[in-house]
Amino acid sequence: MNDSSTGKSDNMPLRVVIGVGGGIAAFKAAHLVRYFTEKGHHVNVIPTSTALRFVGAATFEALSGNPVSTDVFDNVDEVQHVRLGQEADLIVIAPATADLMARLAQGRADDLLTASCLVATCPVVLAPAMHTEMWQHPATRDNVALLRSRGTVVLEPAHGRLTGKDTGPGRLPEPDHIGQLAEAVVADRDMYRQSLTARKVVISAGGTHEALDPVRYLGNASSGRQGFALADVAVQRGAQVTLIAGVTEDLPVPSGANVIRVASARDMQQAVTAAARDADVVIMAAAVADYRPANVAAAKLKKGGGDDLSSLALTENPDILAGLVEARRAGELASEMKIVGFAAETGDASHSPLDHGKAKLLRKGCDLLMCNEVGNGKVFGQRDSQGWLLHPAGDDVVVTDVPHSSKLRVAATMWDEIESLDE
Repeated sequence: MNDSSTGKSDNMPLRVVIGVGGGIAAFKAAHLVRYFTEKGHHVNVIPTSTALRFVGAATFEALSGNPVSTDVFDNVDEVQHVRLGQEADLIVIAPATADLMARLAQGRADDLLTASCLVATCPVVLAPAMHTEMWQHPATRDNVALLRSRGTVVLEPAHGRLTGKDTGPGRLPEPDHIGQLAEAVVADRDMYRQSLTARKVVISAGGTHEALDPVRYLGNASSGRQGFALADVAVQRGAQVTLIAGVTEDLPVPSGANVIRVASARDMQQAVTAAARDADVVIMAAAVADYRPANVAAAKLKKGGGDDLSSLALTENPDILAGLVEARRAGELASEMKIVGFAAETGDASHSPLDHGKAKLLRKGCDLLMCNEVGNGKVFGQRDSQGWLLHPAGDDVVVTDVPHSSKLRVAATMWDEIESLDE
């Protein structure tokens, strides 16, 4: 497998091979096939013979629209064991069992799936699924390290319920989540390189709700997608991630991340401040409310019931980003810790969103700031993003354009910039 990308853009149909290992999580592969076919990709499914003991070939054939084979001697006249791997733009194996990863690490080609992987020059993505003890066994860890060193992408498994009563790391991530992580590799196969191993990262995501009464609040339209994408990439690059999640959409939890749920700006400040004490990087991607109601009613305010709803007194919320910078200056946080902010901006009569972003960077004093133009269906709640990465340079600001792409790709671009700050 080489290190070049396929040259495919984000929206072009792909030729995807989905490999299925012989584990109980094989049933989820059916949903993964549907994920790719519904996006218009051409899918061939190659299960191992053991996988077919969990899910029959007819299921995969019906969902993919293509015949299913497991043996290198099937369709010999088409040299299928070479053709499928050579023609693929992406190979995704889910679940990747401990045995299957061991055979791939050894360069085995004793069935159609391993033979296809051995001739593939496209990205190969493995989504492991096994009991915690298997995942943590030194033999498996060595195989994972060897595969990654050769350019194979081995995703981190999720934490959660396994077979029986067992729980822990080793659960197969949800199929849509695997699909999203795998698709992003086609354009940037190096995006999950192990460059953040042992680094401690804190990321805030989503919006905050500031209570007005027991049923009403002030909030914003942030979905949390960009913060979750930053956590996803950091986890896959080997970081220890704490994700402080405010109000978000129903998003898949980044595998292995420690997620702390909060609601208000003051709750988020407390959680971020505590988590940042031993962090190497803090990214404030959350859309934190600038103000909150000065008074919170104990009962629901009622129109026409004697409550005056014509005006609302507000009080300023703490500035979490500025507070982190000040704490670092005061020696309360590590001087080498990197602090990254976000600016969700709209233009006005005299200034562009970028102008406002530059002013915010200089005012806040962080090491890097991602500026997005928001409003009118831009960024908030969307799966894609674009904007500018801003670096301080004395009294000036260096601007790097971030082109329109998926939020996972934007997250990878941001992590590339953050890592370059140490150079």
